[in-house]
Amino acid sequence: MTKPRPCGCKGCRTCLICETQYGANNLKLQLELDKNKGYVYCPYCNKAWTGWDIDSYKQHPNHEGDSIDYPGVYIQLDFISEDEEKELMKNIDEMPWDISQSGRRKQNFGPKTNFKKKKVVVGKFDGFPAFSKYLQERFETFDLLKNYEVIEQCSLEYDPSKGASIDPHIDDCWIWGERIITVNCLSDSVLTMTPFKGDIKKYNLYCAEEYKPVVGTDGSIVMDRIEGPSAFEASKSSINDDVIIRIPMPRRSLLIIYGESRYQWEHCVLREDITSRRVCIAYREFTPPYLTGGQHEEIGNIIRTKGKIFWDHKSKINEDVDSK
Repeated sequence: MTKPRPCGCKGCRTCLICETQYGANNLKLQLELDKNKGYVYCPYCNKAWTGWDIDSYKQHPNHEGDSIDYPGVYIQLDFISEDEEKELMKNIDEMPWDISQSGRRKQNFGPKTNFKKKKVVVGKFDGFPAFSKYLQERFETFDLLKNYEVIEQCSLEYDPSKGASIDPHIDDCWIWGERIITVNCLSDSVLTMTPFKGDIKKYNLYCAEEYKPVVGTDGSIVMDRIEGPSAFEASKSSINDDVIIRIPMPRRSLLIIYGESRYQWEHCVLREDITSRRVCIAYREFTPPYLTGGQHEEIGNIIRTKGKIFWDHKSKINEDVDSK
């Protein structure tokens, strides 16, 4: 039962389908979070306030309770309009979906990576669907995303009828760079952050000790810096690690995590926070070793060049049909 199941789950990853139909209920990750330790991040004042109910940020500026600073988060509300969201989802749903773990479906555009062997090849990567190009162009209007070059774009669907979720994790630090971007569509949701206290070999987190940060503690871009601490050291937390941070992901918003929230905290999407269909579009950039002047610049340049290509998704669907 730990092998891949028809629903797409494997190992301890489960969804409502395999828990009820394939006997995987005993494999379900028992994530016990103390809601009394919760803080809700407010995108208006950029502070986290005591509580668990994600809608509490809407009380701004009339917050209740205590607040703490939680660095490494940027939220742009209404990043896309209602009409843009409607058209975007129409185009996304015209493309084929692949099953993924924990009740999700995905559409992935990016190079082929092996996180254990730390190897990356171009594979079938040939750029991105043209209907999403304006999103990447809009990234350029944010100072925090200066010199951000997309090398992976992944659409993820969360369906409450499947018990969709994603377990606590840190995105791989060998290949994926500091700034993690998510565009949230169709419904509001929450990113729940818990402090990571494990072995830095997990998630290849130790790799972040081998390159410099891209973003300074003040939010400025410092990617050309030669001296100073590593990305991992620069992100060390001064926060009491006995807290849980709840970050709102409102419908049509943009979320960027970087620095401390990127390297020192695991993030997850709880099943209880998926109340209707949600689709997020996640973006990744390279780590410095794959950029100009880095150890792996050659393969990095090839993939980054591929990332400048945009193609018509309807023509590509027809090509795939004709090739079968």
